[in-house]
Amino acid sequence: MTDQVYAMLHEAILNGDLAAGTPLRFKELAEQVGTSTMPVREALRRLEAAGLAERAPHRGVIVKEISLKELVPVYEVRHMLEPQAARLGSLNISAEDCDRMEAEYVLLREAFNEGRVVALLDHDEAILSILYGASGNPVLLQMIQTLWQQCRAYKIVGAQGRLADGDDSLWHYQEELIAAARKNDADAAASISDTSLTDASNRIKEALAGQREG
Repeated sequence: MTDQVYAMLHEAILNGDLAAGTPLRFKELAEQVGTSTMPVREALRRLEAAGLAERAPHRGVIVKEISLKELVPVYEVRHMLEPQAARLGSLNISAEDCDRMEAEYVLLREAFNEGRVVALLDHDEAILSILYGASGNPVLLQMIQTLWQQCRAYKIVGAQGRLADGDDSLWHYQEELIAAARKNDADAAASISDTSLTDASNRIKEALAGQREG
């Protein structure tokens, strides 16, 4: 039952159904799933350990609210790991895995055209997971995926704004990355990943500077 509660809450947070700051009340959640509060308490502890929930003064456990300032080190670590994962993955990836990346890319473009933000992010992460998984280092992939979860709420909000502006950075980096992977071009794959993360980091820093000025 703990696994079921955890899976339900985990999905709701990553989908944006439970927004940052939403209270996660033991009794209410237990009533929703038809269980005692014990599995709920354990599931919430696991969410805290995963960086998706936190304890707030006078509010209990809430969906974690990550500030722009907290995002900076998250993206710094992503910047350390992901270009290397792209490099290693592109060296070892198979034609079949490139086909899988291409299939996810088609779905990503459909989500972009239809304005489905969560689906777009899901397919983006699927593309990267296939590439990074080809590195042969499951620990590296797991660390990166954990970082994605920690900044998921920001990614949803950020992608919503960029989607409204028709920002092609939501898909053109993936297109370039797939092309590099098909050629087993490690340098190009690492460079594309580096550029994408630099752009994302710069957006965060600009938004943070705007907050300070305000």
